[in-house]
Amino acid sequence: MKKIKYYYNTNTLRYEKLETPLRVTLLRIFGFFSASIVTAVILVSIAYRYFPSANEKRLMQRNEALKEDYFVLNEKVKKLQGEMGQLEKRDNEVYRAIFEANPIPDSARAKIMAQQQEIELVEKMDQDNLAVSIANTMNNLAARINYQTKSYNEINGFIKNKEQLLACTPAIQPVSNKDLKRIASGFGYRIDPVYKTSKFHAGLDFAAPQGTPIYATANGTVETAGNTGNGYGNHVVINNGYGYATLFGHMFRIKVKHGERVKRGEIIGWVGNTGKSTGPHCHYEVHRNGEPVDPVYYFYNDITPEQYDRLLKLASSSNQSFD
Repeated sequence: MKKIKYYYNTNTLRYEKLETPLRVTLLRIFGFFSASIVTAVILVSIAYRYFPSANEKRLMQRNEALKEDYFVLNEKVKKLQGEMGQLEKRDNEVYRAIFEANPIPDSARAKIMAQQQEIELVEKMDQDNLAVSIANTMNNLAARINYQTKSYNEINGFIKNKEQLLACTPAIQPVSNKDLKRIASGFGYRIDPVYKTSKFHAGLDFAAPQGTPIYATANGTVETAGNTGNGYGNHVVINNGYGYATLFGHMFRIKVKHGERVKRGEIIGWVGNTGKSTGPHCHYEVHRNGEPVDPVYYFYNDITPEQYDRLLKLASSSNQSFD
């Protein structure tokens, strides 16, 4: 039986029946349902957080296993990166240095992959982010390995051409000089025999009687054979390839001609006194990539180490040049 409530009306001085307005009733019902929904959401959230379903447990376990696998894979990748770095360093500092080849810059080794920072902490990564991070790292390694492979293929070509490279590298003296007494003037600043001033001498002067044979010091192709009015008189320039060129000046007579192929040890002319010269001698120059270098460092095929030491001392003495 429904209870009926009364209240005392001070205006009428009597008890009257209490009637609740419809608006208040609706508000009470709405508030009850709202409180119920909020309570249910809280309870469900707590239940999902602390009491996961069997499917969620399986997914959580799989996620943890993936993270562990990622850590293991990441350690392996770091090890591979370290080994790859050592290979690249050895390639640049050892293998390519042996053949005087330019090192490959790091930007070229990994130019198809931008250097990437950490995407985010592993704990915050989902499965997709983990896969992307691993894929990017592996792609970077693949690019570096690809360039390293190309570098080794290039070095393999250098090895095949090493014999030819050695044959084209100046390695003997241009005139017979067994007793090492024919070097009259060395490379560097010397007293000019005409102007009596200090002047850069770009080669070595070998004093020898007129008619002494002059030999090609390396294989190559004759670029110049004659007198071009540059002070060298009758001279020969040989393009030896691989950045090398050799010059033989002040000849009495030239045996070879322009465009002719010559080999090391072949007679190309005879000592003379032509051009700007103060006595019969052979002026000999070695050029590397267009720049003159000291020829004394290219005499290692026909002398002993003791003779080489003596030759260095003779070539370094400051005196007057022959040209």
